[in-house]
Amino acid sequence: MSSQPKNLSMAQVLICGAAIVTLSMGIRHGFGLWLQPITQDQGWPRQTFALAIAIQNLSWGLCGIFAGMVADRLGAFKVLLGGALLYALGLAGMALSTSPLTFALTTGVLIGAAQAGTTYAVIYGVLGRQISAEKRSWAMGVAAAAGSFGQFLMVPVEGQLIAQLGWKEALLTLSLMVLMIVPLAFGLREPGFQGGAPVKRQQTIVQALAEAFKYPSFQLLMAGYFVCGFQVVFIGVHMPSYLKDKGLSPQVASYALALIGLFNVFGTYIAGSLGQRMAKKNILAFIYFARAVVISIFLLVPLSPASVYVFAAVMGALWLSTVPPTNATIAQIFGVQHLSMLGGFVFFSHQIGSFMGVWLGGYLYDRTGSYDIVWYLSIALGVFAGLVNLPVREAPIQRPAMA
Repeated sequence: MSSQPKNLSMAQVLICGAAIVTLSMGIRHGFGLWLQPITQDQGWPRQTFALAIAIQNLSWGLCGIFAGMVADRLGAFKVLLGGALLYALGLAGMALSTSPLTFALTTGVLIGAAQAGTTYAVIYGVLGRQISAEKRSWAMGVAAAAGSFGQFLMVPVEGQLIAQLGWKEALLTLSLMVLMIVPLAFGLREPGFQGGAPVKRQQTIVQALAEAFKYPSFQLLMAGYFVCGFQVVFIGVHMPSYLKDKGLSPQVASYALALIGLFNVFGTYIAGSLGQRMAKKNILAFIYFARAVVISIFLLVPLSPASVYVFAAVMGALWLSTVPPTNATIAQIFGVQHLSMLGGFVFFSHQIGSFMGVWLGGYLYDRTGSYDIVWYLSIALGVFAGLVNLPVREAPIQRPAMA
């Protein structure tokens, strides 16, 4: 057990953590709206934009591991401050980049590192330490629902900023807005970390990692999360362009992304609540199987604004609903001492999937003029992820008694 006192109230942790996730995730969910304005204005192919977002997801995943280690050792507060500053710099750099290289470094590396320090892995570490196991899955569902509400709230705002100010000025405006994370981070200063001394732990980082990577259920959770990243980032980034290519107005895409965010508020909350009462592996398997079915139906029916909105609503209920049961399962199996770090490793798998989904979308579109192959891959991977989650063992791992 961690020796730090649990002095933060659950309400304070949830309000501040949810607000940070709302802002951080809300901004990043709208990046697909910038694909066509930036590529058309700069004269770049779609693959250039897609590669930068793919690098962003890899940077987020890789930096998330180290952000989790630092947050577990020194507390989330310092990580959140650094993440907020990087986010503001990255958004400003995204607006001012004039070459594919600087665009990839700012949009990709900087913003990815910023997201690692301001999203789920860091916030869930605080929730795991500050909230009892009896309410942990529910609390993670609340935080994930906040991220979904951020998408519902921020995507239309971002669309309006682009329309009213232009895409560069819209990004500069967001770079100022994201600094609101700084005052919110003060609400997550955990008392046990404020002295600067690391909290005593039963396992070292190396021991915790060796234990996790030898455990089959950890590997299965990573495999399923890879698919989650592939599907949601491909859809989130490329669906606006896919719909415009099919003759639908940009407003349809904005409303669709907002609907995904709105319905995911309910989906993530329900998934987190159900995780307190039923096997989380079954929840995860259902979500992945359902995604495969929903995408298949979307491709089979005639495309129209109505079909897009129905797809967005149903897919929204399944969007980030994998996040609470996945992280709650990790906490249930391994405990909370290294939760941010282990969650960071699983999320890195998610981000490798994100890289593949967004990059393949741009690469194959530029070569075939169609997104069809990636849609079909998303369906097949959904079935795969549903199957690999079924054998997961959720019981706490049995460790030898320690002196």
